Amino acid sequence: MHSEKLDKRSANNRSALMGGGEARIEAQHGKGKLTARERIAIMLDEGSFTEVDSLATHHYHEFDMQKKKFFGDGVVGGYGRIDGRKVFVFAYDFTVMGGTLSQMGAKKITKLMDHAVRTGCPVIGVMDSGGARIQEGIMSLDGFADIFYHNQLASGVVPQITASIGPSAGGSVYSPAMTDFVIMVEKSATMFVTGPDVVQTVLGESISFEDLGGAMTHGSKSGVAHFVAKNEYDCMDYIRKLLSFIPQNNREEPPVVKTADDPDRLDHGLIGMIPENPLQTYDMKNVIHSIVDDRTFLEVHENFATNIIVGFGRFNGRAAGIVANQPASLAGALDIDASSKAARFIRFCDAFNIPVITLVDTPGYMPGSDQEHGGIIRHGSKLLFAYCEATIPKITLVIGKAYGGAYIAMASKNLGTDINYAWPTARCAVLGAEAAVKIMNRKDLAAASDPEGLKKELIGNFAEKFDNPYVAASHGTVDAVIDPAETRPMLIKALEMLSSKREGRISRKHGNINL
Repeated sequence: MHSEKLDKRSANNRSALMGGGEARIEAQHGKGKLTARERIAIMLDEGSFTEVDSLATHHYHEFDMQKKKFFGDGVVGGYGRIDGRKVFVFAYDFTVMGGTLSQMGAKKITKLMDHAVRTGCPVIGVMDSGGARIQEGIMSLDGFADIFYHNQLASGVVPQITASIGPSAGGSVYSPAMTDFVIMVEKSATMFVTGPDVVQTVLGESISFEDLGGAMTHGSKSGVAHFVAKNEYDCMDYIRKLLSFIPQNNREEPPVVKTADDPDRLDHGLIGMIPENPLQTYDMKNVIHSIVDDRTFLEVHENFATNIIVGFGRFNGRAAGIVANQPASLAGALDIDASSKAARFIRFCDAFNIPVITLVDTPGYMPGSDQEHGGIIRHGSKLLFAYCEATIPKITLVIGKAYGGAYIAMASKNLGTDINYAWPTARCAVLGAEAAVKIMNRKDLAAASDPEGLKKELIGNFAEKFDNPYVAASHGTVDAVIDPAETRPMLIKALEMLSSKREGRISRKHGNINL
């Protein structure tokens, strides 16, 4: 009798491992895609996965649903390890009714999210879903709502990462958007609220799946995707790299990694990266690669709002977030997308105890009616709010231009920044010398016999008095003007000094950031 029960258990478990069956698994492979279990296997350390709710099934009879009952019910989930660190993971199983979400599938996911929050572990979701299961009606929609609610509960408590490897449509796109990082796979992942057919019917607009909601579209235009992976294996590599910089939860510090890169290493070539003519561009990534450990920088949102750079690097083994203007794109000016991109990154770092280093070279906020009407004031204020709100160690280095409101917004001293450095090439002022002279000396220039000569003289005088880092240093809003060659050791010393920083704030439910 007992043997029969064990045989039934074994048979059920074998059935669960097959998902929607051999034919559907072959169809998944025929599209060049892995199954849910195969994805989990390549993501986690070998042999570390323990599955939860493998025998869950739906409980509906309408629409001949009894003939479409599969163990697992469209979601594979459990816990395991990545580089030895415990994580919780769930993956939509496209071989079971197109990976559509059922009431039971949602219960499985939220159960894992509850475990993750209670145990303080990251949650990783793998998307390959046709959206809500139509046959279950409102209960499927309630399942999505329950997942969204749990996304919010986990936000800022444990890291949440989404790997988008197949389709996501309708309600299934919003849970990924509520997570901290979204990785989309090229030519495989799509995300949209309404698909091309609906767009064609309602708006008469003909557009492909890829152009509407593909990986590069969301990586470069909407900003939904933080990383664009070449394939599923590359996607899993991004997850591992990302986790290596961030802690298990909001009560822990980021991992410290041993490095052979000398913390006192100098780079006398840094000063040569900055053109003497402030109107010429350069690539800020060259500066970043010079100062981080082993020239290793994990850029986030690489293809979106390229006028600002955000990402993770290490300084003598300590992880830090980096926010930097990019003079090679829009001269490094701040616009709507750049402000939102940087603000969200700063808030993530603040939630998970990751210091932020800000590198500044910006002429100001982007002018124009498109920006004003699009809400540059509203969106630009997010960056100010994020820096002011953050209580993590904050270090700023002004490399080149830092003018007007953008000087303030890029982690100036009075936003609560701990250490503010500047290179001798820094230009800190309300306006650049030429623009300031044109405004302040308009009448004198108009009346001058040699307006060009006078303008040149006045620009020189203004630059000497104002358009440099020494005025700010005299007021203590720049703590030191440093030799560019010493940038790396100076940043490392500041990070080590601030490693025990604790900063309390007035108790409140939450601030009201201008979303």
